[in-house]
This record gives sequence, C-alpha cells and structure tokens, in this order.
Amino acid sequence: MTTFWCEQAWVAGRGIQQRVRIETDDSGTITGVTCGVDAAPEDNRDLTGVVFPAAANAHSHAFHRVLRGRTHDGGGDFWVWREEMYRAAGTLTPASYERLATAVFAEMVVTGWTSVAEFHYVHHQPGGEPYGATGDGPHAMELALCRAAIAAGIRLTLLDTCYLAGGIGTPLSPDQERFGDADAAAWLERFADLRRTIAEHFDPDLVTVGAALHSVRAVPETALRILAAGLPTDVPLHIHLSEQPAENADCEKHYGTTPAGLLHRHGLLSDRLSVVHATHLTAEDIALLGGAGTTAVLCPTTEADLADGIGPARALQDAGARIALGTDQHAVIDPWLEMRALEHGERLGSGLRGRFSPADLLNAATTGATHSMATPVSAIEVGRPCDLVSINPASLRTIGSSPAQLPLTATAADVTAVVVAGHLVARDGHHLALGDPAGLLAAALKGNA
Repeated sequence: MTTFWCEQAWVAGRGIQQRVRIETDDSGTITGVTCGVDAAPEDNRDLTGVVFPAAANAHSHAFHRVLRGRTHDGGGDFWVWREEMYRAAGTLTPASYERLATAVFAEMVVTGWTSVAEFHYVHHQPGGEPYGATGDGPHAMELALCRAAIAAGIRLTLLDTCYLAGGIGTPLSPDQERFGDADAAAWLERFADLRRTIAEHFDPDLVTVGAALHSVRAVPETALRILAAGLPTDVPLHIHLSEQPAENADCEKHYGTTPAGLLHRHGLLSDRLSVVHATHLTAEDIALLGGAGTTAVLCPTTEADLADGIGPARALQDAGARIALGTDQHAVIDPWLEMRALEHGERLGSGLRGRFSPADLLNAATTGATHSMATPVSAIEVGRPCDLVSINPASLRTIGSSPAQLPLTATAADVTAVVVAGHLVARDGHHLALGDPAGLLAAALKGNA
C-alpha cells in the first residue's frame, strides 16, 4: 500500500479539499480518500502544489506529431493539410512508429495525460500488403504502439479503425491503401484476432482494444450494416463525425441524411459511441447524439489549428451528450490548454463567459472520457486508478489563481509531478524512465524533416 499526502487536491464530488491523504493498494487503485488530515511520516510527499486527477486523452493520432510546426506556410485548409499527413503516414515502419509513439506518449505523460485512446489506421505496408508472418506478424504496427505505451507508462485504448473507402463512392487512393482492409468482414476478422493477441500479451488495465469507424466517408453504408451487426458489444466505438462541411454535403447527397442521421439509421448511436469533432451539426443531429447519450470528443486546439470551426459543445452537453477532450494531431499536447480552448471557443461563439465551469472542464478532461476508454479513467475517489497530476499554484501563470480555477490558468509547464497506478513517473517535465521527451522526439523525427 502507498499513501500520498497532498496539501490540496480536487476530490471527486467535493472540489478542492485541504490536507488530503490518498491510499492505494498494490494494483494502484485508490482504496481511501481522507480530507483534513496532517501528513504522517510514511506518507509520500512527491505531489506538491494542487493535485488533480490525471487527464484522459480521448483522441490521438500519434504519427501526426511529425507535422507540428511544419504546415503553416502556404495557407490552405483541412484538405490541403491532409495531403501532408498522408505523406507522413507513408514513411512509417513498425520500428520507426514505435520510436515516434514512445516519444509522443512520453510527452503526453509529462504534461498530465495518463491514458490515451489511439485512433489507429496505419495497419499494413505501403501499397496495402499485410505485414508477414515473421516478427510481429500481421499486427506489427499495432504491437509497436502497444510497446510504446508500456514504455511511456500510459494506459492505451488502441482503437483499431475500419477504413474501406477514399470517400463516399470513391476507392482508396494509393496514399490510403495501407489503411484499408478488403471489406467489412475482413476488418471484423482482423479486429477479432487483434483483440485476442493483445489480451494474450498485455495487462488489460494498461493496454486493451477498442473499435473505430474512420468516418462515413471511409466506411460505406453497406459496410455500416455489416459492422453494426458484427461488432462486439463490449468495446468502445469511435468515429470522426461532421468534421468538415464537405463531409456533410457528400453524405446528404448520397444517403439523404447527415452523418449522425446515417449512424442512427443503422442503430449505431448509443452510450458506447464517441463522436470525434462533431463540429458541423444540425439541431436534429444534436438531439440525436444527446438523446443516445453519446460522448462528443472535442479537440479544440486541433480544430483551431486546422480551421475546422467551433463545435456546439455546450448544446451537445445540454442535450445529454458527454464531453471529452483529445489532442488529435498534436498541434499541442497539453490538457490544460485543451480545457481552456473548449471554454474559449464557446465564449467566442456565444459572446458569453462561463459556458463551462472549471469543474465542467476538468470533467471533460477526465471522467468525460470514461465511456470512450477500455482502460480505466482517473478520479480522486475510491475504486479509481491512482493517476494523479500536481500543479504549481505559484508560477508566473498561476500565481494568484483560485485553486479551483487552475484549469483556466495552468499549462503543462506548471505540472510538477505525475503518478500512474500509484507510481511516480514524471517530475518537472522529465520522464523518470525515458528522460527528456524532447530528446526522444528529436531522435524519432530525424528523417521526417
């Protein structure tokens, strides 16, 4: 058993509390939370400042980190940026992806993310040929990501993604061939085998498999019918939804309904579904998604970086949807900035402040992702994983802030320590097992300039 003593901590259901002891068992699960007690000699004091539950990153494409700071000249839009992304995807090998993902996941950990849902679609070799029977076999890319997560100490929900078409009524392009499977049945078969393989090799509290449909652009309606019938019911399901107006227009033209309406048509809207971005929705879409209790995964810094637009986050939550946060293409890896950007988008769109309270923002960064993840999500309460992050309340950015309002003033630079499963894994931006993530990234990015 380990006990952490915190001068201040955000306790589930109670907000900021003083002098908090957090007890854990040998598995790193919280077994006791006591407020208003002095530190005992045996208590761990690594968590200085204000302690929060660590964040859950509900949407990541690890290889997109290659593009940070390299796509800002020449203007363009999402579709222009996508061509750069395809070029980056084409360079990946299992070995290079493991190095890159290890560095990206380490960057996440030191900034306060301790779990990640990796929306993964780079399955095969360039040209679409599956990886062979040698080495890690057909799941070489997937196992590379799993090993990267274990090395970085982050909990991984590997969202194996069905990607069958280059657009509605359009075959896969040469750049997309390594993402695809022959058809929906072939993807279901590969998905089932991947689940068995991961379960045999990894602790389910640390690594497990979920499912994703890339988008209604990449998964035809005929395939949706097969997937709706054949997908296991015990895994989280994700999809990019209405990220671009062009997606909505194509869906309306070919299927006579919006992307949300198409999912509803096939019974895919439920509380296990996470819709990513959900930027360009109709009032009817919002009612459908909220009524089904879906999770809307917003990625505010990416949506700003790609000029995608401001999604209707407040309207979705008011309709009954949960809100979670992700880093998507990693223009920024910082849960505190994602929280702030969520609220700032709402302020810019509405002309009003306080659309999401600090407590709402913290929930979006933590337990909002519970249904998005197959791995556990943190909160400071009994039965939750002991994944914690401490914030310096006296930095240049945070000095003078009410502790309860730190989600609107802190950044990753203010993270003083990170705990995963009851073990200290990072301090002051330094990963205790892997060192400086910047050095890891520099090595991994060589050859991608």
